[in-house]
Amino acid sequence: MRRLPTVSDIAPLPKPPNPPVRRWFLPSAVTSELDPENTGRKGRPRRTARDWAVDFACFLIAVGVGLLGADQTDGDPNIPYAVEVVDQVLGAVACAAVWLRRRWPVGLAVAMVPVCFVSNTAGGAGLVALFTLAVHRPFKYVAWTGGAQLALLPFFSWWRPDSDLPYLAVVGLGVLLTGAVVGWGMLARSKRQLMLSLRDRARRAETEAALRAEQAQRLAREAIAREMHDVLAHRLTLLSVHAGALEIRPDAPWAEVARAAGVIRESAHEALQDLREIIGVLRAAGDDADESGRPQPTFGALEGLVSESRDADMKVTLDNRVVDAATVPASVGRTTYRIAQECLTNARKHAPGAEVTVTVAGAPGAGLTISVRNPPPPGDVPHVPGSRQGLIGLTERAVLAGGHLEHGPEGDGGFLVHAWLPWR
Repeated sequence: MRRLPTVSDIAPLPKPPNPPVRRWFLPSAVTSELDPENTGRKGRPRRTARDWAVDFACFLIAVGVGLLGADQTDGDPNIPYAVEVVDQVLGAVACAAVWLRRRWPVGLAVAMVPVCFVSNTAGGAGLVALFTLAVHRPFKYVAWTGGAQLALLPFFSWWRPDSDLPYLAVVGLGVLLTGAVVGWGMLARSKRQLMLSLRDRARRAETEAALRAEQAQRLAREAIAREMHDVLAHRLTLLSVHAGALEIRPDAPWAEVARAAGVIRESAHEALQDLREIIGVLRAAGDDADESGRPQPTFGALEGLVSESRDADMKVTLDNRVVDAATVPASVGRTTYRIAQECLTNARKHAPGAEVTVTVAGAPGAGLTISVRNPPPPGDVPHVPGSRQGLIGLTERAVLAGGHLEHGPEGDGGFLVHAWLPWR
């Protein structure tokens, strides 16, 4: 038996608290993705405490390697003094340019290729620039720049030979060091991309969860509105019909007036009972809500629905071709009852006085069909606001049950509703 949606089904879900993020511990390239508004005056990401620490460490590495290179140059008698001065000046400028590595990673790395070929002191700054390029730019930039450095490495080793190591050892160490720096930079870049991709996936998951919650709330509200319409429209229509009859015929016999008043009283009582049932289910906070309310209508209640309509002076003919009503599944029987109830209500509103024919047939495995037809009304019928809203709800109800429903006017001016529901 289907449970009516409860308040817990439609209440907005609380938003989970955002966990604190230590932005000072993250690179600025990552924090700019997490918070695009956290930028400097010129639109560039603001350096975090981690960035300042890493930049200072890279500067110290460049200076340390440069001092080693300068010491080696000073001890080489084959290098003229002017070349030593130029070497050390270029090395100092290269070490100072390390602070610009985040702003212009490609330009700094490209500029370091000829500088490192001329200056032995700028070797540390060149490695730092190559590492920065591998971290902040795609591999194609690293491949071109690193390839150029590796291509010039044999010529530099031949031009500036090492007094302690052989030529092939120097070239091999240079290739190994360049590959290690590039690999380290690419590893750092892949970790950052993984972090950002996980963040994007988490954001998409949160968005999808919010959309699913919103859709569930909307479907729950629609289900509540459809259930209230199906339950109350039939009762209120009976009240309207009998109250209108008393208004039109104030001189009716006392027995007929008493009978109409009794029907009005009974319909009002049933409407209140149905309304209490719906409100009670909505207030319930568990799956036991259905047990506290009245039983939902089944296929066997179809006879009572037709009798109730006949008591309201409707002309209704029921052609029930189902042999054993007890074998009809509860969900199929409830949907059949709601379809017949809505069709009788619509016929009472839009075709008063016309004879309505309800035909039900089916068997296990073949499905259950219900057809409700009424001829055109014998007289003029005033326009009823909100027309066809109940038919839209019936169509959705039949689709949710696994079947289909068709409705529309016929050639003679009548109206036909035909539905098929699965019966397994």
